[in-house]
Amino acid sequence: MSGDNGDGTGYSNANRAFLQAFIARSTFTFQEAQPVLAAILTAHEGRETQPGDVTETDFSSFVSTANDAIAPFDLEIRSAYHQLTRKRIYAFVNSASDPITQLATSFTPDEISFVKRVFDAMFETNNTPRHEVMAIKPIQATRLHKPPSSRRETQDGVETQGSGSQGITMLQAERVLKSLIEQGWFEKSNKSYYSLSPRALMELRGWLIETYNEDESEEEGRQSRPQRIKMCHACKEIITTGQRCAKRSCQCRIHDICTQNLFRIQKSRKCPSCKTDWSGEDFVGERAAPDTSNRRSSHGAGSSDRPAAREEAVNGSGVGEANNDLDGSSD
Repeated sequence: MSGDNGDGTGYSNANRAFLQAFIARSTFTFQEAQPVLAAILTAHEGRETQPGDVTETDFSSFVSTANDAIAPFDLEIRSAYHQLTRKRIYAFVNSASDPITQLATSFTPDEISFVKRVFDAMFETNNTPRHEVMAIKPIQATRLHKPPSSRRETQDGVETQGSGSQGITMLQAERVLKSLIEQGWFEKSNKSYYSLSPRALMELRGWLIETYNEDESEEEGRQSRPQRIKMCHACKEIITTGQRCAKRSCQCRIHDICTQNLFRIQKSRKCPSCKTDWSGEDFVGERAAPDTSNRRSSHGAGSSDRPAAREEAVNGSGVGEANNDLDGSSD
């Protein structure tokens, strides 16, 4: 089964149609691509092709041909496995840009600034050595609709509040979050946590590492910040949900599904890095979010307990007061 024009280039109208379909959808699984390719091949070859007739080899051939055509434009079709389902996701990505460039055509500058604050909340505020949540609740996200106030001290020691960006309204913030899901940048879990989608993790991989991880080439002796973006020990992809080593100083993280094959091969449930017993109960992602229910019941409504404030910030309340407590320095 081929889309070749017969002109020796290997790039036909069928390939163009496939690429256009990919651009329109941004992401595909093989199963989603089968009926699309079947329709394209039916029109191109003049005979009916059923979705079941399209093989993974056919699909891979079209992806490879498309990548050859779009490579000069810093575009690429990449693939990665979904962290929860392990279904292989193919995404049309810009391999040379950051989220600011990516979002510029869909959002205003103030809306893009809001998105950046949401990213910072995911990977800094809600990503501490104790609680690597890397996700955010809607209430915490919408409260970021305005940038934090900038404060400065005058010569007589009086603290004043400066006026920065106007930000956006909470309603606009809700619309932006909805658009990010519709465009395939965010996913929303059953527990209403926003997290990055497979497409976002593929497209923004380099930017995430550069933005939130310390540059290993920086001068020795300089205090380094935590490596907030970590890779699964098994598949080497970014991990934002899964399991972690019980030893807090150990950097080993593994996707839930990756643990099955890893420990089957390893034949022991020990951390592959430090050999600590692997509990399976130390998590990365929304399961790492602290449960505030017990703390709320044991402390009065007016309690000023700092750990409670820290936990509330992760779960979406007390954002303004506790954001600084979640920057990782106190954990």
